[in-house]
Amino acid sequence: AWAEPSAAERARIERLLDALAARKDVRFVRNGKEYTGAQAADLLRGKLQWQIEKVATVQDFIIRIGTRSASSGNVYLVRLADGRELPSDQFLTQELRRIDKR
Repeated sequence: AWAEPSAAERARIERLLDALAARKDVRFVRNGKEYTGAQAADLLRGKLQWQIEKVATVQDFIIRIGTRSASSGNVYLVRLADGRELPSDQFLTQELRRIDKR
């Protein structure tokens, strides 16, 4: 059975998306196209609305929404300022840890 996130988990997801949007030093790579952090946050918010019933926690959000393209199956990447690329789930998990420490 799928359930929507609680208010507390929804707030954590929003904080994670806000943190992504604020990152000027990264590029989100989806199906070979680069997006700014703000564009990526908007894209993931839209995908979340479309698939909200599959997300109960922020971890569900990262795994089910923030990891790969629903249309192509390709993994999302995050290109850092130094040129390194991380799978988006790894980047989003690191961002979540940083946010949760605050």
